[in-house]
Amino acid sequence: MSLLADRTRPLLVGALYSQSGPTAYLERTQLNATRLAIEEINAAGGVAGREVILSTSDAASDPLRFSAIAEKMLDDEGADLLIGCYMTNARQAVVPVVERRGALLSYAACYEGFEYSANVIYGGAVPNQHILMLARYLMKEPDKRFYLVGTRYTFPIESNRVLLTLIAEGRGYTLAERYIPLVASRREIDQIVQDIKQKKPDVVFCTVVGEAAAIFYELCAEAGLTDHITFASLTITEAEVASMPPQIADGHLTAATYFQSVDTPENRRFVRAYQARFGLHERLNAMAETAYAVTHLTLSAIERAGSAATEAIRSELAHASYKAPQGEVRLDPENSHLYLWPRIGRVGSDGQFRIIAEASSSVKPDPYLVNHTLEDWTNTLPPNNLLLASGL
Repeated sequence: MSLLADRTRPLLVGALYSQSGPTAYLERTQLNATRLAIEEINAAGGVAGREVILSTSDAASDPLRFSAIAEKMLDDEGADLLIGCYMTNARQAVVPVVERRGALLSYAACYEGFEYSANVIYGGAVPNQHILMLARYLMKEPDKRFYLVGTRYTFPIESNRVLLTLIAEGRGYTLAERYIPLVASRREIDQIVQDIKQKKPDVVFCTVVGEAAAIFYELCAEAGLTDHITFASLTITEAEVASMPPQIADGHLTAATYFQSVDTPENRRFVRAYQARFGLHERLNAMAETAYAVTHLTLSAIERAGSAATEAIRSELAHASYKAPQGEVRLDPENSHLYLWPRIGRVGSDGQFRIIAEASSSVKPDPYLVNHTLEDWTNTLPPNNLLLASGL
């Protein structure tokens, strides 16, 4: 995979995303962000003078298709690396493919942690980079009553497992933990909404993904729950809010490493470039930003290394950083995850998130959550690392 061996061969990137299915509305933004990053790299001269070519195929929100497409890209098309995936079951289907072939996947989403592969660069947040900050914020007062609802797959189940521990440590109570299928009917979702109405929690922690998320929030609003219950999430981004009726999610909270409202020069450039390329009406979100950053980070490492070999990329990334829209990010060579910038945002009536809490420096990834208590969030950071916005 030496780039120096053949100066005429383009660098082929396989992009693993869905363009149809229940998560396509979000994965399309990841694909667009990956495409934008590659176009920017080509405009600046490519990678070691080589054009970067993007190959993509609709994975249709199906893990088996993700696996088959990854195999085709690596075996038949000769892809130099893979970038993408959103849901954990898609990533889990692709990891054995890259491990068997010694290839590299740059994963473009937050996830539940508790995984390591030498063939994966984990670009998104793990629990200590989102859920710890959110739990600490939600449990400033004791005796909070929580209702946990999510889609039935690994990320919500594992995230709720972590939150259950944090709730107990924060002297809170869990009233229920419920799950729905990825493709759920309004009736299935409404059954949970009615149960929430009956149990009267203080906080609903939502990790529903896909098109069902908009239905869940709409039904909660119709049931009058959004007026007096705090709704908090790791998965409700600008993309989900855009798919809901106006102001349905107004006031709801999300913990993420990026919001479109992040005030950095890099983010202002990113938003302008994305909207100029894909439409002024388009909104950014944390998954799109992760895809954009990990594409730039990985391809710049290939250029410096002069090779697309997995070990060469990992070795180069151990000594590099990238000024992403969320802030400067870099790889932790101990675990193949990135130092990232935790934030909490509150949805406004315009569908954008107002940042109400954020770290003042990037946070070391702890994918196995060795430090897992609410106090650990404070004790593992400098005193000024967490900034709370005015008006809380």
